[in-house]
Amino acid sequence: MRGNESQQWIRQTRTSGDTEAVAVRLAGQLQGGEWIALYGALGSGKTTFVRGLVNGLAGSSPVISPTFLLVRIYLGRLRLIHVDAYRLEGLTPLEIQMQIGLQDLSDERSVVAVEWADRVSPLLPDERLDVYLEHTMDGRLLRFHPIGKRYHQIVAGLGEEFEG
Repeated sequence: MRGNESQQWIRQTRTSGDTEAVAVRLAGQLQGGEWIALYGALGSGKTTFVRGLVNGLAGSSPVISPTFLLVRIYLGRLRLIHVDAYRLEGLTPLEIQMQIGLQDLSDERSVVAVEWADRVSPLLPDERLDVYLEHTMDGRLLRFHPIGKRYHQIVAGLGEEFEG
């Protein structure tokens, strides 16, 4: 990656296990303070991806989509804060902030992963990693769009792991 904001890294996965494995590798690149915004249709693999992040940061731990709780926290090498914004559609940014304090969740020992990030986009930090998941005939297509220098480095490291 050269630092061009329009660059992205694309990975095709065939199974849920493959999708998790990509996220486990991504977790290995994280140092704390990162935000990962997940986009995709219902059933596209967002929670599967988070399961891989949890496995990479906290070891094997059951991951349940926090749709009704909105936020779930997993402890490990770094704390993973898993936000599911599905039920927040239609709320104003102020209402969302009052509901879950989204902008206050991150610190240097945490990683925040937000499912349905499009529903809380005004509250996301300017620098983050956007991950788009979509169904294909052969599985899933994962598109990683880094926004900010640190995220370009993370995606470059991830790409080197798979291609190097």
